[in-house]
Amino acid sequence: MSDNPEMIIRFHPVGGEDVAVLTSDFPGRDEAIEAIARALDERRALILTRARYNREGDENAVLVNLANVVSVRVARQDSATSGHYL
Repeated sequence: MSDNPEMIIRFHPVGGEDVAVLTSDFPGRDEAIEAIARALDERRALILTRARYNREGDENAVLVNLANVVSVRVARQDSATSGHYL
């Protein structure tokens, strides 16, 4: 198990509903935002190795194709008023 805090990353794709992924891949919010921004800039997928899709119980690896994502929210708690958008 990771010592990193679990964060909620919410992806909003073009023409679709939000997808929430809980992950402990990053030591903090700033590192998560930096990794997502770098993946967007480099036009590549984001790979999360310790993630739970939509609050499932099992931890899995998740590959996120950022090509059709219009916004991303990174938060420690799932709330309409918390987190940073890219």
